[in-house]
Formats: sequence, C-alpha cells, structure tokens
Amino acid sequence: MAVMAVALLMSAPANAQFAFGVKGGLNMTKVEMNNGVSDSKNRTGFFIGPTVKVTLPVVGLGIDASALFNQTEAKWEGESVKQQSLQIPINLRYGIGIGDMANIFAFAGPQFGFNIGDKDKNYGTSEWRWKTSNLSANIGVGVTLIGHLQGTINYNFALGKTGEFRNSNDFQQAASVISGAKGKSNSWQIGIAYFF
Repeated sequence: MAVMAVALLMSAPANAQFAFGVKGGLNMTKVEMNNGVSDSKNRTGFFIGPTVKVTLPVVGLGIDASALFNQTEAKWEGESVKQQSLQIPINLRYGIGIGDMANIFAFAGPQFGFNIGDKDKNYGTSEWRWKTSNLSANIGVGVTLIGHLQGTINYNFALGKTGEFRNSNDFQQAASVISGAKGKSNSWQIGIAYFF
C-alpha cells in the first residue's frame, strides 16, 4: 500500500491538480499492552502541520500527504507519559461529488512516525520507552466543502510496537511485573484542514 501510494504521488501526470493547506485536529489514544499488563486509559492529544492534496486525472481518485507535529499521551497507575512525534500520513482517497459545493471521500494508507521528544519515563524498577520510529495505518472518511474546507474522522492503528517497559536497573535481577511488556498506540482522530 505504501509503495503504491508513493509511486502514484511521484508519477502524478502534469494535469494532476495540487492543493496546499494546513491541517490540525484532536486524537484520542489508547496504548494496548501484551503480557497481562493493563492497557492505558484513553487520553486526548493533538496534531498540526502542512498538508497537500493531489487530485489525479481519474474520476474521484486522489492522494493526500501531511507532515504533522503530533502529541499523544498514555497513563498508567496515575502517571502520564507524553510522546511528541513527526507523523507523515500518505493516504489514497476516493471521493464522490455532491453538487458543486461538497465532496465526500474515503481514504486509507500508511503513516510513518518519528519520535522527536523524550523517550523514557521511570516507573520504579521499570521504565516506559517509546520507539524512535513506528509504522501505523489510517482508514477513515471525510467531507470537503466549497473546495477549501475539509473535515475528517479516522482510526489510526499501529502495525508494530510503539513502546515497551524495561528494567531501569541493569543490575537488578528481580524483574518488575511490567518489565518486558510491549504496547501499541491506537487512536481515533478528528481533523480539519484548509486548502488555499
């Protein structure tokens, strides 16, 4: 899917239409754990950054890509840990026009994440560590009004671990109950974009 989206974006013919804008929104994130450790509680975060939309010369087909500053949060045992990252979603989209004023569309694609904030949080004998990079996927729907204003809702789900608990003391032989547990961040996202 990622290779197909990038190939379509790079091979976009000269008569493809480009629109540039800015996108922002809220996410509701939950880190789901393995190893019998309780999942984190749902926590609200945000994202914002530049975006581009490419309309291909195939009716209804297009691609969008963004570079988003993203902040998410997880909470265990009353302690919160935040992740700040650069997220790059690349989505293939298919839309249907509703008259001249609106367009509804569905989209899906990969999202590449790069951690740009603190990676560690201590929990007694263990620490939570975010991965330096991660891969996730989006699936969602949206609407574009008067050609400029766009609203979307989507689910973003991890395709691998996004963090894990480790022993914070290398010399300690008695591992914590949570040490070795791995987590995946999954989020519901609501976004608004404006294209110039």
